[in-house]
Amino acid sequence: MNIDKVKQVYLLGVGGIGMSGLARYFHQLGCAVFGYDKTETELTETLVREGISVIYEDNISLIPEAFLKPSNEALVIFTPAVPKDLKIKNELLVRGFELFKRSQVLGFISASRFTIGVAGTHGKTTTSTMIAHILKDTGYDCSAFLGGISSNYNTNVLFGDNNVVVVEADEYDRSFLTLHPNIAVVTSADADHLDIYGDASSLIDSFKMYLDRVVDGGTRIVKSGLPFAGDISYTREGEADAHGANVQVIDGEFHFDYIKEDIVIPNIRLGIPGLHNVENAVAAITVALLLGIDQDKIVTALGNFKGAKRRFEYVVRTADHVYIDDYAHHPEELRAFLSSMRKLYPTKKLTVVFQPHLFTRTRDFSDGFAEVLGMADELLLMDIYPARELPIEGVTSLWLLDKVNLDKKRIVSPTDILQFVADENPELIVTVGAGDIDRLVKPIKAILEK
Repeated sequence: MNIDKVKQVYLLGVGGIGMSGLARYFHQLGCAVFGYDKTETELTETLVREGISVIYEDNISLIPEAFLKPSNEALVIFTPAVPKDLKIKNELLVRGFELFKRSQVLGFISASRFTIGVAGTHGKTTTSTMIAHILKDTGYDCSAFLGGISSNYNTNVLFGDNNVVVVEADEYDRSFLTLHPNIAVVTSADADHLDIYGDASSLIDSFKMYLDRVVDGGTRIVKSGLPFAGDISYTREGEADAHGANVQVIDGEFHFDYIKEDIVIPNIRLGIPGLHNVENAVAAITVALLLGIDQDKIVTALGNFKGAKRRFEYVVRTADHVYIDDYAHHPEELRAFLSSMRKLYPTKKLTVVFQPHLFTRTRDFSDGFAEVLGMADELLLMDIYPARELPIEGVTSLWLLDKVNLDKKRIVSPTDILQFVADENPELIVTVGAGDIDRLVKPIKAILEK
């Protein structure tokens, strides 16, 4: 596929965060962009306002004219999340179109550009967004495909005038093995996606294969302690080639020093909260220094970095209430998030609203979830969000709740949660999960602001 010849693009599952980024990318290039998705969302509404045509009905008569027959100007992209029996998808196959995954298209794009790929079972969205922001803010510039909405730029795709692209490299379905990175970052490799990989060792092997795809002369930046090594190791604090030091909270903000061999950058103020984000910043600084970016400019960029939506995102922050929303859906992500909450607000009662994501993940990591959720003062547990899965007998939120060692805990519906917020007026509340829990953000905010 010659990306430079494409003039019409059709995306099946255009409402996904990664797919919408590609839609915006090709739209910016001047292509006619069309999309299908099952439901209308705030993101698809935004795409339509930007000039991208989106339909929500699986009707082959709605397929655009440009896709009557294959040509080298017409590109069809799909996400594995769309059902196999989708009529539009199967009709395009009958017409002779080759359908490409998002990851394959990112591979086409990265093959002709200087690519910075950021992989990891958690931390990759914030780290890739942070790297892209540093490159933009310092004037180095880049394009970027992000797995979340950047709060600085209010989009998940950035466009630059140079040949550099930052890509969030997704390990799900081994998608990142289509990339050709010049710089590869691995933030974590905890067991996850076992419905795809089967076991943790297969996941580890996949990360090793990702690092093997780094081009000749490229650099591998790998978090210290993982079961594979890179050219440069990093960590938040401790033994590694690049590491942080003197991590402290000053007026509710994280400050730290960056150290790598004879390079010392003191008293860096991080624009977003979270101990884990200090570690992400160490990786981002290491990338920026490799590119020769001025240290002072890096420090300034980190100070005005606002993070990504749903990644430790402050929704309400007043004298009476703190409400934070986060995407964490793995026990280690939850541990990092809740540990940071405890460090930032040690005296406040912490109410955690959590929505488990996937029956398989809940089953495979139930003990880990139970342990970490016990860090809350009060737990409101929602039903499991199934996403692409069918229920598994015996795997329920009530089954998980019974494992949590906590006095104040219960199963709740969305209505129950809003009633709780109205009645209890919580001083510190967080909503956490990767399903549709984000639909509660605006209603909770409205209640607290009253």
